[in-house]
Parts: sequence; structure tokens; C-alpha cells
Amino acid sequence: MDKNVIKQIIIRQQEFVSKIKLQKRNIELDFAANYVFVGIRRAGKSFLLYQYIKNLVEQGHSIEEILFINFEDERISDIKKEELHLILECYSELYAHEPIIFLDEIQNVDGWEHFARRLADEKRRVLITGSNAHMLSREISSVLGGRYIAKEIYPFSLAEFLKFNGVELNRNWEFSSVKSAVVRLFAEYFYNGGLSEVFLLQDKKEWLQSLYHKILFSDIVIRKGIRNEQSLKLLIRKLADGVMQPVSIKRLQNILQGDGTKIARETITNYLGYLNEAYLTFSVSNFSDSITERENQKKHYFFDNGILNLFLYQPDTKLLENIVALELYKKFGNRLFYYNKNIEVDFCVPDEGLLIQVSYDMKTDDTRKREFGALVKAKKFFNAEQLLVITYNQEEEIELDGIKISVVPIWKFLIDNE
Repeated sequence: MDKNVIKQIIIRQQEFVSKIKLQKRNIELDFAANYVFVGIRRAGKSFLLYQYIKNLVEQGHSIEEILFINFEDERISDIKKEELHLILECYSELYAHEPIIFLDEIQNVDGWEHFARRLADEKRRVLITGSNAHMLSREISSVLGGRYIAKEIYPFSLAEFLKFNGVELNRNWEFSSVKSAVVRLFAEYFYNGGLSEVFLLQDKKEWLQSLYHKILFSDIVIRKGIRNEQSLKLLIRKLADGVMQPVSIKRLQNILQGDGTKIARETITNYLGYLNEAYLTFSVSNFSDSITERENQKKHYFFDNGILNLFLYQPDTKLLENIVALELYKKFGNRLFYYNKNIEVDFCVPDEGLLIQVSYDMKTDDTRKREFGALVKAKKFFNAEQLLVITYNQEEEIELDGIKISVVPIWKFLIDNE
């Protein structure tokens, strides 16, 4: 590895960060802690590092203290873990400072966690990003030994998207002229997602398609050595098409074998794991006493509405449930379930006493009877206190058999939840 190349990267990154303009995000960090940030590509992990650096400079740190390496830079794309020490050597040959270290997309280097562990053991300040949930696995966590705080970074929230577009939400925004701007801008956010690089583009679909292929090939096919690429693509399309419905591994196997291609159930399980690792999809289990039922019968959602929308025809109802699922998953993680056992409830968080149905609109009597009735029945089983129906644009409060149910438009739910 050419040390002059590494030195050039260090200096150019300092220059780049000094000039870049940022949309600040609502993510609080402890400046005394080391972090590993993970999440879907283009969610803003690198820009979060830039934001952190800007804050350091505002506090009086010199830009020369910053040691920032992006491991997707083609000039060092073949660096090995045995060569990572050269980064510190190059910095010390340039500056006498103790560096604050930023390692961007370091998952590209096999064995990176041992280098990160050594840096932490030496009491250095380190922030790391990656686009693979394997960075949070037990094996890597055991190597890092509790020396880093792991933090998942998601696409922009609706409130962040509104701020990007110049809409500031005050305490009484819902009763002011701001409300119409919120509803109008939400439609764009709903269909195109929260990945900030897409916000100002004319051809948003082309950019999202390109990003999807980058995730598919770089983070899954190549990294995992997948040979049956067509089956993987078909699996993703089927997950998108059935995003609101629970599906078993056996059912997916039957679908994928429809063209005569043999594929084992274990392979499908692995594929689903790879999609989750790459932050393309996430899964929600059925709340059941049966572990087999929890693991085998899941609903699958996408980490960004814009990417999901690439696969959909007449997408509104599926995008609505997906965006609700993502918001709940961000807040509750693996405490989030759906419930399907004589009663069908779209989402439940049992330890919070929260039950949620998702319905694009509640205009017909049949819809109201179905959604409200399921919540009333499930309340008795879960002893739940919060019953919600999330719609696209309807709002009301009802009382049924002495039980209060709130009907909330999605844009209000997203803002209030944050």
C-alpha cells in the first residue's frame, strides 16, 4: 500500500469536510464515546460523521486533528487488515496531533474489528460506519468488547425531510398554514422515501434503481458469493409484492420453484438474512407462544419506501403499511410484532400496551367494522391501553363498547411519534 496515497486521502478529506454544507440531523451523540454507525447505504452515515467533525471544529478543534478514511475509495480498496496500521503511521508523519479517527464503510476490510479494538484499547477516539448489520453480530461485538456504542442510522424522518424543505414545525403547527405544506410535502416523502440524496433529483426513480442494484450486487451477491442471482431477485420482488402479508419459508420455496429451479429452504432462510444484513429489508414476527411460528411466519418490510416503490403497481396501501412498520421498528426494534391468531392485528407492542391497525381510509362500514372490531377483541387479550388506526389522511376519535380508539393520519403519526 502506497503511503503517499494514504497521506493524500487524509489531506483531501480534511479539505472536503471543511467546505461541505450539511443538513443537520436530529441525532444526539456523546462526544466522549466511540461509535459504530450502521444502516442502509445513503442513509446519511458519512454525513453524520461530517456533522460530528463540524461540531468538533466549532468546539475549537483543528481540522488537522481529523483522520478520515473512506474505505470505498478505489485507491485503497484492496487494503488488508495487516496494513491498517499504515493509516496511523501516515497521519503521524503529517501531524503531531493525537487524531480523532473516522473510518467510513470499513466493513470492506475483512478483520477490521481487530484494528478497531486496538484503537479503543489505546484510548483513541474512533467513529466507524458500515452498511452491513453483520457489524453488530455477536462475533464482532465480542471482539469489540463493549468499547463502542452501536447505533443504527435510518433514512431521514418526515420531520427532517420537512426541515430540509424549509418547513419548521412549531408547537401548534397543525392549526397553522404549515399544515397544508406538511400534507403536500408528505406525498413526495411517501412515494420517494427518506434517502436525502434523492430529494433534489429530477429522476428519483433512476437514482433509487441504481442504489438498489448497488446494494444487491455489492452488499449481497458479491459479498456472499451468491450463484443463484435470479432466485434472489425473484425473492425480493415477491417480498415487495406481499409486504402486508405474513409468509412462510415453505410458501416462498414454492413460489421460487415455480419455474422449475430447485432451491432449498435453508438457502431461502440465508437469503432473507442477507437482505436484512444489507438493510434492504427487516422482518416482524407473529406474537405467538410457538417459537417455530414466530420464526417461520413473518412479515417482511423495506427500510425505505422509495426502494419498495420500485417494485409496486398501485402502491398506496403497501407503502402506507411499510412506512408505519419502519417507524415502529425504529422505535421498538424486536419488541414489535404483528398478531394473527383468530384476530388479525397489523402491529402490536405488548410491553407498551400498543395495538395498531393500518387502513388507507375508513370510509366504508365494512372497513370500520373490521378494523375497530379487531382492536376491541385484541385489547382484551393484550390488556392494551393505546388503540390506533393509522390512515392516509383521516382523523377522528371514537368510543366502542367503552373503549377509545384514535384514527390518525400517517403524517401526524410520524411527526408526533418523533
